[in-house]
Amino acid sequence: MHESLRSLSQHGINAAAITSGIGRVIGAEIGYLDGDGVYQTVVHEESMELLSTEGNLAPGPDGPFTHIHVVLSDDGHVVRGGHLFKATIAVTAEIHLRDLSGEGSPFERVATDNQFMRLSFCGIE
Repeated sequence: MHESLRSLSQHGINAAAITSGIGRVIGAEIGYLDGDGVYQTVVHEESMELLSTEGNLAPGPDGPFTHIHVVLSDDGHVVRGGHLFKATIAVTAEIHLRDLSGEGSPFERVATDNQFMRLSFCGIE
C-alpha cells in the first residue's frame, strides 16, 4: 500500500490526507510505538479485511513519505489495528484521499536527529 500511494507523486499528487480506505490486504505488518519510543510490530501473513485507514502522503527529504494507520479484521472477525509498516493489496483497495498538492505543499516530512520524521505544517516549526 505504501508504494502505491507514494507512486501518486508521479502523477502530480505529492501531498494528501488519506481520509478513508476499505478493501483486503495480505502480509500486513502493523505495530505501535511503546512508552520507550520503540515500535513493536507483528506480521499477519493471512489475507485480512481492510476496515479503515487514514494517514497522509507528504514530500520528504528522500521523496514521497507515507504515514498510515489501519484497522484490519481476520476471517473470524477478530479486529487488529495500528501503524502500517507494510501490506500488499489483495483483491482490491478503495482508498479515498484529499489532494493537498496545489501551489506548494502545506506540509512536508523533515528529517530529525532520530529515526522519526517530523511533519512540518505550513513551514511552522
